[in-house]
Amino acid sequence: MRIAFATTDGVNVDEHFGRSGRFEVYELTKDGYRFVETRKFAEGRDTEIEETKGQGQIHEDRVQVKVDKLSDCKIIYLTEIGGPSAARLARKGIMPVKVKEVIAIEEALKKLLETVNTSPPPWLKKLMKSD
Repeated sequence: MRIAFATTDGVNVDEHFGRSGRFEVYELTKDGYRFVETRKFAEGRDTEIEETKGQGQIHEDRVQVKVDKLSDCKIIYLTEIGGPSAARLARKGIMPVKVKEVIAIEEALKKLLETVNTSPPPWLKKLMKSD
């Protein structure tokens, strides 16, 4: 199962979904995880999305491109996400996971792996079966 992390530095989950110009993608199995790739949407912040906010279809189309390019991921860790973007992810079968505070990607992966192997909640069991 692929997991994406909204990040500014490639090390921590520290960015809002729409603003994030970079996502680190990992493959998670019951045995562990491995880095797959970095998906870049912009250098630094994704200003194309930020600057089109409130511009209707132009903004919606830019957000949809990001969602589509992450559609092979089952979970996306982030610090914040707007309701419309969360709904878009859900329609693609992607679970957005908001972190309360900045967390290292490695730490998030270790916690997720432990949850997968001990007591996954129903939503996680469903994602694992659909993989």
